[in-house]
Amino acid sequence: MYVEHADLQSYDEKKLGKNIESLTGHVKLRHENTLFYCDSALLNSKSKNFKAFNHVHIIVNDTIDLFSDSLYYTGSTKMAELFGDVKLVDKKTVLTTDHLLFDRKTNIGYYYDNGKIVDNDNTLTSKEGYYVTDTKVFYFKKDVVLVNPDQETYSDTLIYNTVNETAYFKGPTVIRGKEGLIYCEDGWYDTKNDLSKLVKKPTINQNDQFLSADSIMFDNLKNIGHAYGRVQILDTSMRVLIRGTIGEMWKTRGMAYVTDSATAISYDEAGDSLYISADTLWLYFDKNQKTKKILAYYNVRFFKEDMQGKSDSLSYSMEDSTIRLYYEPVLWSEKNQLTADSMNIAIVNNQPDSLIMYNTAFIVMQDTTDSFNQIKGRNMIGYFSGNKLKSIDVDGNAQTVFYLRDDDDYLIGINKAESSTMEIRLQNGKVKTVSYNEDAKETTYPPEQFPSEGKKLKGFNWYEDLRPKDKWDIYTKHSSKH
Repeated sequence: MYVEHADLQSYDEKKLGKNIESLTGHVKLRHENTLFYCDSALLNSKSKNFKAFNHVHIIVNDTIDLFSDSLYYTGSTKMAELFGDVKLVDKKTVLTTDHLLFDRKTNIGYYYDNGKIVDNDNTLTSKEGYYVTDTKVFYFKKDVVLVNPDQETYSDTLIYNTVNETAYFKGPTVIRGKEGLIYCEDGWYDTKNDLSKLVKKPTINQNDQFLSADSIMFDNLKNIGHAYGRVQILDTSMRVLIRGTIGEMWKTRGMAYVTDSATAISYDEAGDSLYISADTLWLYFDKNQKTKKILAYYNVRFFKEDMQGKSDSLSYSMEDSTIRLYYEPVLWSEKNQLTADSMNIAIVNNQPDSLIMYNTAFIVMQDTTDSFNQIKGRNMIGYFSGNKLKSIDVDGNAQTVFYLRDDDDYLIGINKAESSTMEIRLQNGKVKTVSYNEDAKETTYPPEQFPSEGKKLKGFNWYEDLRPKDKWDIYTKHSSKH
């Protein structure tokens, strides 16, 4: 320990003790390559320990400066203990606290009673922490708060790298932004590029919408998010839950997709949910980030207690509560199998209200193992009541085959009819009445006289083995060739 300057240097063994000298006025001390400045000091010339008072300033190296009201320095351990208005300055990064331990051997500063750092636009506070000056990394513990113009972060344990301005979360963490709330227990946030990666129970809450996954990456500048593993998007206002393994979200464009075991669940309080599976699900949001449309592509299958179906693709619009099925759709309602080129299903109060079938519409109702009631036409409109198909209007090239039975279920005849239009009424899934227009051609045959080639109308197919039996069966892959 060298005394490089002091206005006054004195010894008083009786007053100060053995080996103690008093230094006052513009004191400057050097220990190896570190300089110490203060107004006054008490130096033990033998142990190389000293106490410094008022306007304490330590120059550690070209970038590190320490300031405090007082200091105790131990020469043998190279440990500096600073008290009162402590400030550690490393270029643009400033740490302030009331009590700091600085280890010159490791160039690490420790605090145990509240600290605060300011680094560009970021302000971090915590009860405990330490700063490794060689790597420019802060370690924060207990009641950690990170504040910048974009958001506030609250964490139990946080590591902050001042070089790349990135915060690393190592415990339960809450990030509160302008438009939502984020939770995770591990991850990082690049404050410079506004980019974050969240792992271990990450969730994003934006108003009525919740996103969770095994890991989430979000680019706040581009408003693009990527989610991986057990992805879930929940919209509580629209009562829709989306699941999958991989997902992406474009917030500014109001759209997202989920793929790999993708599932959409539209639920109600009664528990009568609609389950939809597909290779990929696309979601579209309105300006309030509420789900307004779901598009499902390839291998679509869905299940509802009173209605099941399959198609190549599907759209579900929340704005008009309509499900649209495209390319080889099949719909099952009770004992009825419905097919067409495409279909529209209107939903009211989470129940089917009406159905439109476009082009080559076909309804099949199984009579026995090898006999089927059939309705065929260009277009059809069906109406539901109490989740049951009650009536069907056929428009264009209407054809029917019905097996007529008495009250004891004995077959008494087979009816075949053709007409330009028909109105059909059903009861308990069975045909009750059929109304034709004036140019109808209708013949009822005794069962033994009905031509075998007329038992199935042209275009007949029976897809019962493709029908989902429950909500788990929508994931089963089937061949559609029949």
